[in-house]
Amino acid sequence: MKPICFIAARGGSKGIPRKNIKPFAGKPLIAHTIEKCINSKIFSHVVVSTDDDEISQISKKFGADVPFIRPKKLSTDKTGTSEVLLHGIKKLKKIGYDFDEIVLRDCTVPFIRNVDIISSLQKLRKQKSDAVFGVYRQHLNPYFNMMEKNSHGFLELSKKLKTRPIARQKSPIVYQLSGLWVLNVKQFLKFETIMVPKILPHEIPPGSGFMIDNELEFKIAEFIMLNNLIH
Repeated sequence: MKPICFIAARGGSKGIPRKNIKPFAGKPLIAHTIEKCINSKIFSHVVVSTDDDEISQISKKFGADVPFIRPKKLSTDKTGTSEVLLHGIKKLKKIGYDFDEIVLRDCTVPFIRNVDIISSLQKLRKQKSDAVFGVYRQHLNPYFNMMEKNSHGFLELSKKLKTRPIARQKSPIVYQLSGLWVLNVKQFLKFETIMVPKILPHEIPPGSGFMIDNELEFKIAEFIMLNNLIH
């Protein structure tokens, strides 16, 4: 049984207004992820969960299923990914979609490779984990070069060790999430959170995990896409 690809795309993005459907390298941003996932032949369906009619129409135009419109109460700044995914899975099951695994893709991370999706699914099945997250090693490290204010307003390291590492490379490895989450549906429904107990990492190249959160990153990502700099 093939997994389902699930793309959550609300209409009220704040960092970049209408980000999910903003023109990007010749087509709406969301279209790149939809088409890539459909053409991969990995999935039985590519499903978009949205509260927005225009996003719905564009998603359908590029081949995605939009079998329901997400309630506005699940499309606010305070709505978590787990809530959106839980709503989506229950809706899909109710209307007859059959799947044991779901791959959550973020269309603001357009360079995720199909090979990493396949490898993550294989790891999920072989190692009997609850989930596999696409990640890359982060050079910004809370044990070495990331700080926060303490209760007195002074800076201190976010995470302390008995002895501070002499170099970032000697610090404990930390990972950046990348916009790729592969989940066992039964386990997700049991715990109702993507932060299930048994999560394995699948390391991806940092470039393929590039995330668009602001206008500068949008322009950088478009330059990368137009010049085919990430394969």
